[in-house]
Amino acid sequence: MFPKRLTDGYTSFLHGRLAAERARYLDLAEHGQHPDIMLITCGDSRVAPETIFDAGPGEMFVVRNIAGIVPPCDEHPETAFHGTSACIEFCVNALEVGHIVVMGHASCGGVAAYANKAEPLSKPDFIGKWMSQIKPVADKVGPQTGARAEWIRRMEWGVVEYSLDNLMTFPAVRERVAAGTLTLHGAYFGVATGVLFIRDPATGQFQPYVEESRD
Repeated sequence: MFPKRLTDGYTSFLHGRLAAERARYLDLAEHGQHPDIMLITCGDSRVAPETIFDAGPGEMFVVRNIAGIVPPCDEHPETAFHGTSACIEFCVNALEVGHIVVMGHASCGGVAAYANKAEPLSKPDFIGKWMSQIKPVADKVGPQTGARAEWIRRMEWGVVEYSLDNLMTFPAVRERVAAGTLTLHGAYFGVATGVLFIRDPATGQFQPYVEESRD
């Protein structure tokens, strides 16, 4: 049986948001999507970009995978399947988004699994193979020398940095960044606190977002 939680949620959507935003959905169906923002983040159920950024339909193109990792551009895509890379190709070349945001988060299970050298969950070990990409991040952060929570956080921030660097290996991304028509951003969401950290591109540091005065 289809999950009751979903049918209840759809009923609420049908008589609430859909009814209130019918014109928007009709416009999206007729004219297609034109989001200006691509957001890449983790598939963690606690990190819902549309909720965090109060986004409506058609406003963001969201890509989610374990730990929100962007792999480097593969010049031989026929050798494997590349879901995240395909989304980047589509958003940059077809939708021509103006911003790509890579958002990490606190308590990331993928990063913890790598840091803890977790046992595979299955024989193919899809998670282990996927997370092996971040070895350069772990090498850069180095071994734990202080509080474990702070060490893990540096790893989580490092994954965002790694993904931003990998975005620049895509020729179309590199060309549009150089032309000034595309900007890359790093962010980090605190699950327990709800605090959003934004990466300063000049320093590489993550700083809590401070709400602007409305006076």
